[in-house]
Amino acid sequence: MKRTGTLLLLGFILLNTFQCAKRASPTGGSKDSIPPILINASPKMNTTFFDKEEIKLTFDEYITLKNVSKQLIISPPLNSDQYKVYPTTGASKKVTIKLLDTLLENTTYTFNFGEGIVDFNESNPSPYLSYTLSTGATIDSLYIRGRITDAFEQKTNPFISLQLYPVDTAYKDSTIYTKKPLYVSSTLDTTIYRFQNLRAGKYALIALEDVAGNYFFDQSSDKIGYIDRLIELPQDSVIDLRIFKERTNFIWDKPNFINDHHIALAYYGEHKDEPFKMVSDVPESFESLVNKSRTTDTLNYWFKGATLDSLKFEIEIQDTLRTKTVFFKDPIEDSLVIKKLTSGSLKLKNKLELESNLPITEVNSDKLIVTNKDTIQIPSFLKIEDNYDRVTVDFEVSPNDVYQIKLLPDALKDFWGQTHDTLVFKTSTKKIEDYGNIYLRVQHQTPYPYIIELLNNKKVVRRYDSPVEGNNYTFELLDSGKYTIRLIEDPNENKQWDTGDYLKKILPEKVIYYWKEIDLRANWDMNETFNTSQNYPDLPESATSSGVLEASDN
Repeated sequence: MKRTGTLLLLGFILLNTFQCAKRASPTGGSKDSIPPILINASPKMNTTFFDKEEIKLTFDEYITLKNVSKQLIISPPLNSDQYKVYPTTGASKKVTIKLLDTLLENTTYTFNFGEGIVDFNESNPSPYLSYTLSTGATIDSLYIRGRITDAFEQKTNPFISLQLYPVDTAYKDSTIYTKKPLYVSSTLDTTIYRFQNLRAGKYALIALEDVAGNYFFDQSSDKIGYIDRLIELPQDSVIDLRIFKERTNFIWDKPNFINDHHIALAYYGEHKDEPFKMVSDVPESFESLVNKSRTTDTLNYWFKGATLDSLKFEIEIQDTLRTKTVFFKDPIEDSLVIKKLTSGSLKLKNKLELESNLPITEVNSDKLIVTNKDTIQIPSFLKIEDNYDRVTVDFEVSPNDVYQIKLLPDALKDFWGQTHDTLVFKTSTKKIEDYGNIYLRVQHQTPYPYIIELLNNKKVVRRYDSPVEGNNYTFELLDSGKYTIRLIEDPNENKQWDTGDYLKKILPEKVIYYWKEIDLRANWDMNETFNTSQNYPDLPESATSSGVLEASDN
């Protein structure tokens, strides 16, 4: 019995020893989630009468600089050749700002690092660290804050530059093109901005999507936002802005020769009936036609009826009429090509469209044959669209059907009388049950007419260009998918959204998006109420507007 007990004790000791000797992977401890902490600044934070050539910031751990050229916002702004930030590579416990130029007198400077300082191990950012100094006796303490929204798009891009210009005898509206602002801030990767350490006074406030990062407004690339009044500190403190892309100033480019019947009149900006004139001496048989390219900023000048080696055009460039001669050489060959533009199944409320590489000027519906899946011929006709590059094939469309569209020679003719061989296209339609419907009630208090647009993947799929009686809008026979609705106020009643103009002090027309995305499924009816005074863009997906309205005051 004693021997048995001894053996059991020995076995327990050996088993315990084996368990303790088993290998295990080290856990490495919990993940570091604490950002770097500033423990010292030299000169100290909020120092006055600053006259040093460098600033040193010391942290409690090793840090690196991440995208600091974009994250660091210095106000008033300094050019990149006026300072250097270290370390440029590697890790350090110190950040050094070397000042290579003299700062303005009696001015408060703020160095806002955004999220540009991160710890070396886990890249935890030191959020929105800022360092403030003054070259004078006091630190300015006033502030302005607000939100930036895009005037037309549903989502607003981050990293919007905010700029303040003191209004003095030298200030003009054109200052934003020629002079840097006194104060700058940025939304960084949000849509919220804040100026701090401002002095009292009157200012012009500008928001810029500053593509070049130079603090100047470049109309061809930047979006701009402004309010139609000056701001005054300390009275103003919260100001929201809408940014928009101006209509780019129009300018003609040099005309280009394509071939002996086609010249491209390229331009920059938005063409709205800006005039040009062909001024060559041509015979009476000469004819021309103009349409607009759908892919480039170009007018296509097509011509026939003369054998020429050049053409002259009179166009206005920088407020001066100039004559440009286009010499004919190295022609690009082309011939009439007709393709089906409508892709996928044919929507029940749509018409089949064909596109042409050359302008179509004549159609003959007697040369068109449309048959359904039972090979029964359906009444149909052809129609040239306004730009001469597309043709509508119009026939009654039924659900769950298959169609063959046959165009015999001479069904379509281009500007030069050329036609095509026999063309055959096929398309089909889906069942009624494959579609869904959206029924929308709009509640919007405004003295202006408005436009309602239904979007899918940012593309307008249905549109009402004026209010309807009863404010009930019907969107039937839609493909399943996710849809967005927007309302556009239309004070000038031109049935389109108009952008703003900074120099003319024109604000963009108001755009409001329905607060939620509509997830439409096949064979569903969705009934929605768009009340613009009770729009809830920040609700979680599970919330409803009625649930919010019934919530208690708490």
